[in-house]
Amino acid sequence: MEPLHIQSCYPPQYQCCYGCGVSNPQALGVATFWDGAVGRATFTPKPEHTAVPGFVYGGLLASLVDCHGVATAAAAIADDPRHPPRLVTASLQVQFLCPTPLGPPLELTARLTERRGRKAVVQVEISVQGSVTVRGEVVAAPIPAHMAHQAAPSSPSAPLTD
Repeated sequence: MEPLHIQSCYPPQYQCCYGCGVSNPQALGVATFWDGAVGRATFTPKPEHTAVPGFVYGGLLASLVDCHGVATAAAAIADDPRHPPRLVTASLQVQFLCPTPLGPPLELTARLTERRGRKAVVQVEISVQGSVTVRGEVVAAPIPAHMAHQAAPSSPSAPLTD
């Protein structure tokens, strides 16, 4: 199976994400490729993604874990990965194992590890030149009905439960 760019398979109304939206010109451009078992992406941080000189900002790394994990979950649970369900983040945990250097490309890998009712659990790693610097877990859930519309609701959102 040839790897599939998951974010490009989302319906047009869901291609606006800041992290991975293919129709958002300001997006980070996270592009998750699904091979049927593993989600893979490469991201090269820019100088403005600095935390302290020479190192990547942790919030950006968390965003990468988030977008890549949700896309991997969508591909993994889809009946047809060319038509993935749009999922959202129900939980995000990130462990910074060591500082991530700014400059070299970051390699992101993700795997589905568990299904919890409607939710999918994905483990994500970010590595630089073969060394894992970040590990994360994303719990992704189907997009709530009130978020599935173009207009934002005026009422608070309901919790994502199984």
